[in-house]
Amino acid sequence: MKNEFKKGFYFKTYEAPFQSPFDKLFTIFKELITHTSGDFDEAINWLRELDKEYKLTDENYTIDDFIEDLKKKGYIRDEVKGDGSSGLGITAKTERAIRQQALDQIFGNLKKSGSGNHKTKYAGSGDEHTGEFREYNFGDSLERISLTESLRNAQVNNGVDNFMLTENDLIVEDAQYKAQMSTVLMIDISHSMILYGEDRITPAKKVAMALAELITTRYPKDTLDILVFGNDAWTIPIKDLPYLQVGPYHTNTVAGLQLAMDILRRKRNTNKQIFMITDGKPSCVRERDGSYYMNSNGLDEYIVDKCYTQAQQARKLHIPITTFMIARDPYLQRFVNQFTEANQGKAFYTGIKGLGEMIFEDYEANRKKRIK
Repeated sequence: MKNEFKKGFYFKTYEAPFQSPFDKLFTIFKELITHTSGDFDEAINWLRELDKEYKLTDENYTIDDFIEDLKKKGYIRDEVKGDGSSGLGITAKTERAIRQQALDQIFGNLKKSGSGNHKTKYAGSGDEHTGEFREYNFGDSLERISLTESLRNAQVNNGVDNFMLTENDLIVEDAQYKAQMSTVLMIDISHSMILYGEDRITPAKKVAMALAELITTRYPKDTLDILVFGNDAWTIPIKDLPYLQVGPYHTNTVAGLQLAMDILRRKRNTNKQIFMITDGKPSCVRERDGSYYMNSNGLDEYIVDKCYTQAQQARKLHIPITTFMIARDPYLQRFVNQFTEANQGKAFYTGIKGLGEMIFEDYEANRKKRIK
């Protein structure tokens, strides 16, 4: 009698993947370093406090052992601080690890797809085959000629007995045009990003680090510039993202947009865009004489009109602006609606939780467009 096997599911208690003591602590350490803006001593103090409460270590592996491993693996080094004292600080290797962790947290679904540059619906002189063939045109790359299809065409046109291959017989395989994108990411570092006890700057930093890691690894042909704006606006290198802090600033959105457009004017890519992460209303502009006009009470018509002007200017330059407003105030939403209408861009009213996912989705969507 034959045995009958039935298909089904076997349920068992969840077993977490194995992690070494170092790896467990390193994951927490990277999170703490982001929250402390790169302050190693503060991050370790927090780690010690967490260890006391949650028993992260034991007698076989202590926090001091973890610090020694960080040194051996090149994640920290001795350095002289700004006040002249010596201490430990993180290295470029740690900065990269933090960006990678942010990428995994926010854009984790990327692992499901292969690597490569983003495609558009346009065929052309790209570097990914489409599987479609056409006649050879003068100027087509010789590497694109399909030998098999060309020989078959020559046999059909000229016969087997009197075989010859001419230019009219050549067949090329189309390749997918891969768009290049120049992106400027604007991050609001005004005081409101930590106002009322809410830490909004840390999630914003995570998004910026994840986007930076995404573009530099998955889309190496693209460009990404990051700028911060408070009373003024200035660019920062990717490596400085973990150390980003808010200041006692108002929100000079106009200065940020002006700098972003200046950067993008110098880019040769056809596709250009601006992402702006902010949680507050514009409250500051710089006048021609160098003085600042500031008003934090409601929406100042003078400041707001200058923002609309910049939005319209970006539209003329074919630069869409995607605004991520980390606020729910109705009057701010009305401002963003009008700002977006002036630019013909996009706007999202969001809490921190879904911010990264929406940025990625919009980044992919904009990359599929080729401005003519």
